[in-house]
Amino acid sequence: MCTISRSRSGLTSVGDRWGLALKIRSKALPVLLAALAVMSASANAADKSAYTLANPTPDSLLRDLTTDRPDLTESPFTIDAGRIQIESNLYGYAKSRPDEEGITEQSHEFAIINIRTGVTHNTEINLVWQPYGVIKFRPKDKVDQTKAEGIGGLVLGGKLNLYGNDTFDKPGDTALAVLPFILIPTDRSNGISPEDVEGGLVVPFAVVLPANFGLGLNAAVSAIKDDNGKGYHAETFLSASLAYEWNDRVGTYYEIAAILGTDDPRGDTLLLGTGFTYAIDENTQLDGGINFGVTPASDRWNPFVGLTRRF
Repeated sequence: MCTISRSRSGLTSVGDRWGLALKIRSKALPVLLAALAVMSASANAADKSAYTLANPTPDSLLRDLTTDRPDLTESPFTIDAGRIQIESNLYGYAKSRPDEEGITEQSHEFAIINIRTGVTHNTEINLVWQPYGVIKFRPKDKVDQTKAEGIGGLVLGGKLNLYGNDTFDKPGDTALAVLPFILIPTDRSNGISPEDVEGGLVVPFAVVLPANFGLGLNAAVSAIKDDNGKGYHAETFLSASLAYEWNDRVGTYYEIAAILGTDDPRGDTLLLGTGFTYAIDENTQLDGGINFGVTPASDRWNPFVGLTRRF
């Protein structure tokens, strides 16, 4: 999620967060003005509750474009009611470190799409699908190299914004959401799609910081199938993404993310990432970035480029 104010996309784009308090001076007039501002913002948000999937939000009331990419940190903002936003990872590459048997993986991902549809003023549904991917498995003896290719799994999810959708403008403003999801296999034998149904819950939080900075935080828990196939274990995902808005079009982010409690004998995953967003127009964003693995279980590097379009 790469967004710092509502004029930039994502505090970033995967999902989350907790609170900050604003200091208010004790003079009566500033307190009164602040109270009136809160009441006005609440009224504006309530006005948009009349719009639904069947009664789309008009262009004049659309929020600034926000995305759940390019970073791993999901944003707490939802798509306006009746609108569709397509976020695509046009191409991604990843190279792993050797596993306990000395096998490394090189993966290529093509045109992964996240279709986000606004249902009400604070809820949306999501569908993520990978139409094609390739993984090359390289053992120490490269003669035995193998390859898997095909379609990936299907992720179905939803997002409920608890607050902040339309009141995220000035330093100290926060936003919070919940994002449940389920991962469904599409081809259990191709080595690209997951073999089992998995799912979880992401809690995205964001806060506007001074001087064109913004912070996104994610906490998530997922039920992941054990490698032996006999049951499930819980994995925890934590991330923090710091974004900076250089101007009305260009933003950058700097991220740290961890996956804890994995079933990998090499241990947990820790990643550092950075990237950019470029607003082509008010409904279109180009982005790119790279993640670097820190721990033995992490990929060595993972560059990617993507595109978002709102309709």
